[in-house]
Amino acid sequence: MSFQLHPRLAQDCFKLGSFALCELLMMNDSQYPWLILVPRREAKEIYQLNAVDRQMLLDESCLIAETLQTLYQPDKLNIAAIGNLVPQLHLHHVARYQTDKTWPAPIWGKLPPNPYSEQQAQTEISKIQFALKKQLIEIIT
Repeated sequence: MSFQLHPRLAQDCFKLGSFALCELLMMNDSQYPWLILVPRREAKEIYQLNAVDRQMLLDESCLIAETLQTLYQPDKLNIAAIGNLVPQLHLHHVARYQTDKTWPAPIWGKLPPNPYSEQQAQTEISKIQFALKKQLIEIIT
C-alpha cells in the first residue's frame, strides 16, 4: 500500500518536501513557525516504527529543530507527537516565544489558526526549503 497523507494534515498544511523517512509539512498558521514531520509508514505511535526508522525520525526531527532555532531564534521549541485528532503518526515542531499569545501554555486548542497570506506562505516556505535544500530529497514547488 502506498503512503497517503491523512486528509486533515493535507487540508491544514503546506507540503514542503520529503526526507528519507518523512514528509515535511508547514502548518498554515502564521502565529507560530510550525513544521510537521510525517513518517511514510503505517504507524500511530513512535514505538511502532522499527529501530532504523525510529533513529531516522529522531535524526530528521533534530534537523528540523536545529533549522527552526537557526531561522527563527525561538525562546523554546515544542516538539510533540499528539495525534488525538489525526491518528497518523506525525511530529509537531513549534517555535515558541515568551511574547506569543498563548505562552507558556501549550498551543493546542487555545486560538483559532491565523492562515498565511499567499505571499507570507511563499516567503516562509522558500526560507525553510532553502535552509534544508541539501537534506531534502524532494522539494515541493
